[in-house]
Amino acid sequence: MSNKENRPTRRSRLLGDRPGSYAIARGVRMSATKVRRVVDLVRGMPVTDALTVLKFAPQAASEPVYKVVASASANAQSTEDLRAEELFISQAFVDEGMTLRRIRPRAKGSASRILKRASHITVVVEPKEA
Repeated sequence: MSNKENRPTRRSRLLGDRPGSYAIARGVRMSATKVRRVVDLVRGMPVTDALTVLKFAPQAASEPVYKVVASASANAQSTEDLRAEELFISQAFVDEGMTLRRIRPRAKGSASRILKRASHITVVVEPKEA
């Protein structure tokens, strides 16, 4: 049996009744710790500044984070009729995704495990307070 009636929606958990929007990238093939380094750079920044920082950041994780921030901004513009200049990143967090386990052959017939990690990136954008 489902418990859907009592469970809050994802939007209500992230934003409540405030205006704004969010975007989620699931299963990004990078470890969560590497992505968190990039997300910590842009948390709390205006969206336009964050996109500029992410475009020129040297880390490989800046590309998927850039896409999620751009998507959250586009969602806010299309659904809430908000302007990108007024938005800032109110929440941004990274969760661990599924880990693929692979095996690397080692000496004397043994094997080592290789963990190929993935992560889920969530970005919430809201308008600045007037």
